[in-house]
Amino acid sequence: MIDFRSDTVTKPSPKMLAAMSSAPVGDDVFGEDPTVNALEKMATNLFGMEAALFCPSGTMTNQLAIKCHTNAGDEVICDELSHIYQYEGGGIAFNSGASVRLLKGDRGRITANQVAMSINPDDIHKPPSTLVSLENTVNRAGGSIYQLTDIKPIKELCSTKNLALHLDGARLFNALVATGDTAISYGETFDSISICLSKGLGAPIGSLLLGNAPFIKKAKRFRKVFGGGMRQAGFIAAAGIYALENNIERLAQDHTHAKQLAAALSELDFVGEILPVETNIIIFEVKGRYTATELLKALQPFNILAFTVSDHQIRFVLHLDITPAMVEETIAVLHKL
Repeated sequence: MIDFRSDTVTKPSPKMLAAMSSAPVGDDVFGEDPTVNALEKMATNLFGMEAALFCPSGTMTNQLAIKCHTNAGDEVICDELSHIYQYEGGGIAFNSGASVRLLKGDRGRITANQVAMSINPDDIHKPPSTLVSLENTVNRAGGSIYQLTDIKPIKELCSTKNLALHLDGARLFNALVATGDTAISYGETFDSISICLSKGLGAPIGSLLLGNAPFIKKAKRFRKVFGGGMRQAGFIAAAGIYALENNIERLAQDHTHAKQLAAALSELDFVGEILPVETNIIIFEVKGRYTATELLKALQPFNILAFTVSDHQIRFVLHLDITPAMVEETIAVLHKL
């Protein structure tokens, strides 16, 4: 099976499984799981932040951050394509009682000027603007990347206006590998960062929320309220440690595969616009003799899976379980079609 549906479909490697099976564990709700503690410490060192919290999913880490940064009735500023708005089940309203100011950025990326124009005045008729959330890379925009030089003015504005700045960094390591920026530079810029271990890094489960110590203490309480307290979680935290130690730099291969596949797609008469490919995600338009759904059905007999993201667009996501031979086979099949 050649599965392009998501980078969440990866399976743990034998070495990752070995690390998981030999991990020392304890009760993490009591703070006594040594492997979870080691993973959280590893992440804080990597980003130069004070504390981290291990959670089951990126949706939980994002929603915890929003809950901690806002009060009921506040407003969150983000791009209209943001995962926190599009794909987290209305959690901003459900969990935090906050409203959302949606901005139309450039492939999911907003500017300091847009944020400045969207901050509500001190007016009883308006919800207080308290949080700006960015996503890097932007999933729904085909893995587009923020440049750190474009984020810095947003940070300066947030500091001036007393707004918190959160990063949905589900695929942040893809961005770091592509740009050469450092995790430390992001830790210096954001008040909180969510990173996923179960996407391109290949762990079977888990995300981390990073911030200062009081923020993470508050998040840990809300994690319990959300039902996210885990017990002997070291078995899965060990996979996260392995992923951070071994699977970051190899993300460059996924980016190379994505560009190869995009180049092949551009030669096909039933493929229209392809969003610029910067990392491991390809979103392309299907036109002519296929609809998006029909093209996916045509690929299924060849054991190739993908997703539609609209009635005329398909998404391919490259990951560590896609080999060079699989990319070549997919290109050959597409040319046959």
